[in-house]
Amino acid sequence: MMDRDDLQAVYKNIRTELGPGVKLVAVSKTKPVEAIRELYGLGQRDFGENYVQELVDKQPQLPDDIHWHFIGHLQSNKVKYIASFVHLIHGVDSLRLLQEIEKQAARHHRCIGCLLQVHIAREETKFGLDAAELDELMRTVRNEPHAFKHIRLRGLMGMASFTDDEAKVREEFKGLKTLFDTYFGQAEASPDQHFYLSMGMSGDYKIAIREGSSMVRIGSLLFGRRGD
Repeated sequence: MMDRDDLQAVYKNIRTELGPGVKLVAVSKTKPVEAIRELYGLGQRDFGENYVQELVDKQPQLPDDIHWHFIGHLQSNKVKYIASFVHLIHGVDSLRLLQEIEKQAARHHRCIGCLLQVHIAREETKFGLDAAELDELMRTVRNEPHAFKHIRLRGLMGMASFTDDEAKVREEFKGLKTLFDTYFGQAEASPDQHFYLSMGMSGDYKIAIREGSSMVRIGSLLFGRRGD
């Protein structure tokens, strides 16, 4: 864990690079609550976790005004553990998962924000919807609003290929931006329901911003690499 002065300098630099139009989600997976408190003390309020049990353990130890983002692959049977407090679920990749989020959100009398995950990388290991599946899911939600009263589709999320080929990464981000514009570009958002294009991590967020990202997920630049 870097010392406070170094963290403050890195954090300030990243926020300056992002500007006011891009939301920063600090990815705190595997990091102790003390590290999260340090960044919270500098003004950060949005934190992302990949593992349900880790998020459930950390949430009650930290301030209530933190916006918790679940950014990992979420199994339907795990939604119930985070439904009472999660702010935004990034990786919604099936109708079944969306229906379970609706069910659990209703139980807690909440409305949970969701991003639909689109598979844009070339690696087969990445999760997400393809273009046809995305279109079908969007049509289902819009044609059956009564069935999804406790979820809000807030935009799209995607992860680019893990590669040094910047042109390839840029092409994948461009494709996701086109899909975002198709489904959310003309939608009207209320002041408390901004639409987000979540793409870009520590290694490629600068490319993502240039291609239209409005939310980035940065972990290692802020907290150090896993095990540091």
